[in-house]
Amino acid sequence: MMQNPAEQTAPPTEDKRWKVVDAALRRLGHRPQALIEAMHAIQRTFGYLEPASLRYLAEALVVPLAKVYGVATFYHHFTLSPPAPHSCVVCLGTVCHIKGGPSILAALEAAHDVTLGGRTHDGALSVVVARCIGACSLAPAVVVDGKTLGPTTPDAVLERVRPFFETKSEEPPHDA
Repeated sequence: MMQNPAEQTAPPTEDKRWKVVDAALRRLGHRPQALIEAMHAIQRTFGYLEPASLRYLAEALVVPLAKVYGVATFYHHFTLSPPAPHSCVVCLGTVCHIKGGPSILAALEAAHDVTLGGRTHDGALSVVVARCIGACSLAPAVVVDGKTLGPTTPDAVLERVRPFFETKSEEPPHDA
């Protein structure tokens, strides 16, 4: 039985995690219609979609590279840069919006010069918005590093993320 040329595409690196992605591609039948599922597999495995992984998908699924990039940039779930060590998800669902979610987001943006969906300049924190995190009774709510906080205030959120930006000074050498 002859193999589909798409199935013979080599991963961009020798990283063993590509075996997980290749297994997903086999399960999906290397079909162009499986592009979004394949992108999810790569992002779950590597944490983001780097340019080499998008080129690999284009070849493996026989999809134009422009289409792959188009899908990756259209859907906000996909990210093209490595994840920050810390994350803050601000809920802007109806109840959180009414109870102060936008002021929390504005405080983060102002205090750390970060834009929605972006990372702080030092790369320590990513700030994203969710339309609802399902914690309406805690409104306004945020999720910092996977922990839901609420009801909360802009000042409380800034205090919670403050340690992410503190530099640890080295102790001076001790004289012997």
